Amino acid sequence: MYRLGIDVGGTNTDAVIMEGQHVLSGVKASTSEDVTTGVIEALEGAVSKAGIDRSKIGTVMIGTTHFTNAVIERKHISHVAAIRLGLPATSSLPPLVDWPDDLAEAVGHHTYLVRGGYEFDGRAIAPLDEEELVRIAQDIRAKNVKAAAITCVFSPINSEMEKRAKAVIEKHCPGLPVVISGDIGRIGLLERESAAIMNASLLPLAAKTVDAFGKALAEAGLSCPFFITQNDGTLMAAATVRSFPVLTFASGPTNSMRGAAFLTGRKEAIVVDIGGTTSDVGALHHGFPRQAATIVDVGGVRTNFRMPDVFSIGLGGGSLVRELAGGEVTVGPQSVGYRIAKEALVFGGSTLTTTDVVVALGKASVGDASKVAHLDRALAEKAHAKIVSMLENSVERSRVSADPIPVIAVGGGSILMPDRLGDLEVIRPENFAVANAVGAAIAQISGEVDRVFALENGLTREACLKQAEQEATDRALSAGAIADTIQVIEREDVPLAYLPGNATRIHVKVVGEMGGYHG
Repeated sequence: MYRLGIDVGGTNTDAVIMEGQHVLSGVKASTSEDVTTGVIEALEGAVSKAGIDRSKIGTVMIGTTHFTNAVIERKHISHVAAIRLGLPATSSLPPLVDWPDDLAEAVGHHTYLVRGGYEFDGRAIAPLDEEELVRIAQDIRAKNVKAAAITCVFSPINSEMEKRAKAVIEKHCPGLPVVISGDIGRIGLLERESAAIMNASLLPLAAKTVDAFGKALAEAGLSCPFFITQNDGTLMAAATVRSFPVLTFASGPTNSMRGAAFLTGRKEAIVVDIGGTTSDVGALHHGFPRQAATIVDVGGVRTNFRMPDVFSIGLGGGSLVRELAGGEVTVGPQSVGYRIAKEALVFGGSTLTTTDVVVALGKASVGDASKVAHLDRALAEKAHAKIVSMLENSVERSRVSADPIPVIAVGGGSILMPDRLGDLEVIRPENFAVANAVGAAIAQISGEVDRVFALENGLTREACLKQAEQEATDRALSAGAIADTIQVIEREDVPLAYLPGNATRIHVKVVGEMGGYHG
């Protein structure tokens, strides 16, 4: 059976066909407004190039930037009822307090504070005010709000009030999607609340996007299940995306990093994914992206759900190169982007780009080199030195030790990367231009547990770790992982001295190969 990996980016939709560990074909197509057209074009191109029988495609894995772009561009976002359980505490900082004005406007400013919530030790701040929740439900119906997000103070310690509030809202607003913060974020009230609100605002878009993917695959004659890549480099079922679209944030760079690890066989490396406009830089640890340990900013909002530790710089194959008065040369952040095939000098255009610079210096063979033969050598060398400096600085920012570690260059713009970067080896693997689609195609199923355990009544730390590991394994199995391929890739426990009962927070994550889907 074959696997089809698709990565839907803002500019290009990439598709690869894989058989076992081998990439049979890789194709790029333009991303379309309706999603479906671009996916079908890339899919058909990959199937045709590989020369395979499409009925033998067993699974399809799709990576998408749709939901991240919606937040960044403030488009396709729905109104949300943001309900916080915490009065009489927390009233000084209401929901959406630190959101950018335009994004807060997009989700509708429907905020509600309700009596309830917990102290850090699990004691109730106040009993849950269910009568107020019924009044809120009436207001939601009157305003025709499309979704609700419920956040309870210290719900990672005790989730009962969030679950009860969800039941009340669902009873009085039949069919309304309701998100509870404990399913998404971690300890940290405002960040967890923001993640839940953001997730709720994307639910209608998630349903529309998942339907579009299903329609595209059906039109292409595929009846196999499809999965969406999430931001830790693993897969989730299409039905899960309908409930948790925020878990796809940053899945594009993550797919590129997983693809880079697969194509090179390296488990520890710095990956630089160079596109037309930006370069995404991150570190691989055990073959997976290193996760961010701090608060993550998404579209100007502080959140605390899991995200890879990836950052972007304004350097790509289409970045503009300019010479200022005095001889100084600048590179980016402006770019011709997807118009590079028309506007760059080597393609017959009139705009000087980074691609023109590396072709003029004989470091890459793209387009027509004669069209940059007139380029001033000193200017080209200054621009190239600037490009190398930007790449060196970004790689150094991702290093956590002085040990030499390889740099893997992927993406269509990776012709900008020199053969060595300072003292570091640079690897540019075969199929580097479609590494993101390869990363989607080889993605594994994961299971994760992150919660607080109380070490009491004879319960030991080892027993809690084992219980968490079993819960994570069960989640991976129910999502379609093969039992004998499951392995633990993250395990940590943090004693919480301020909680009673000798409490500890345990985080366990397992991954396994794709098997039969049971969801």
